[in-house]
Amino acid sequence: MSATYAEAIRQALAEELERDPNVFLIGEDIGESGGVFGATKGLWERFGPDRLLDTPISEEAVVGAAVGASLIGGRPVVEIMFGDFAALAMDMIVNQAAKIHYMTGGQLCAPLVVRMVTGTAGATAAQHSQSLEAWFVHTPGLKVAVPSTPEDAYVLLKEAIEDPDPVIFFEHKMLYSKRSYVPLATSESSSSSFGTGRIRREGSDVTIVSYLKTLDDALQAAGQLELEGISCEVFDPRTLVPFDRDGLASSLAKTGRLVIAHEAPVRAGVGAEIAAIAAAECFDLLTAPIARVGGLNTPVPYAPEMEHFTLPDADRIASTVRSVLEPREPLSASNHKEV
Repeated sequence: MSATYAEAIRQALAEELERDPNVFLIGEDIGESGGVFGATKGLWERFGPDRLLDTPISEEAVVGAAVGASLIGGRPVVEIMFGDFAALAMDMIVNQAAKIHYMTGGQLCAPLVVRMVTGTAGATAAQHSQSLEAWFVHTPGLKVAVPSTPEDAYVLLKEAIEDPDPVIFFEHKMLYSKRSYVPLATSESSSSSFGTGRIRREGSDVTIVSYLKTLDDALQAAGQLELEGISCEVFDPRTLVPFDRDGLASSLAKTGRLVIAHEAPVRAGVGAEIAAIAAAECFDLLTAPIARVGGLNTPVPYAPEMEHFTLPDADRIASTVRSVLEPREPLSASNHKEV
């Protein structure tokens, strides 16, 4: 079927609610109002208030209730309206859900999904615009999904709900209206999409790794660069934990160059981890230094012009790709610069 990103999420939730009576949704304004971004619209009328639990504004309480329910057989799907407010529930996510399987010697697990709306959507300011995926990638015990297309939103959400581990599921605000073909009933497949990336565009000169909204910018940059005779391969990891190391290596074997682009600030972002993986495991394949493109190390401004200035776009990605392709002088005592 053809569906928007939001419709694909809604379809996945409906199918899982239908499939498993232990699945329930919990969060702020997800019930009769259908969610602030409309992702749960119509589900309250279909499944009722016992399966869609509207809550007060307390992220810690919402996630805490979900963790407790998951330990006694529930399959909760939490919605955090803005991922920025996950900070209020960090103890429940990183100290409880992420660690319970390990700390009980495998006797308990916390099979819950925390859906987080992430990224900028235009003048939503510093406390409603952040991309915080690196926080959760850093935490052992969590899986992290970053679907960039309606198809992946559908497939990965169904797998996340059925997964025995806690999954952080990021949904970019600017993707909800994105439309594409979504094949249904993919959960019947024996293969898992977690840890399996996809090549979104074939190329031979440089690999661009990107995800969520920035993937669209990377594809746009690749289109621009094609007009200049530069062939970019665009790799979408789909999940950050687990990360598709083999897929990255396979792409680098073709291109030898790597640019990583994401909306989150560059400093200590996911791009740093991907660069470290490439440097440690694919060093012999690389013919140029790795480059990263991301947000500036500043809170996201409210003013649209300033917001745009701080975020990566197709032009910045294209410029970075060009710099990676430029010939470099070998390092020597005469051209070495102290930093």
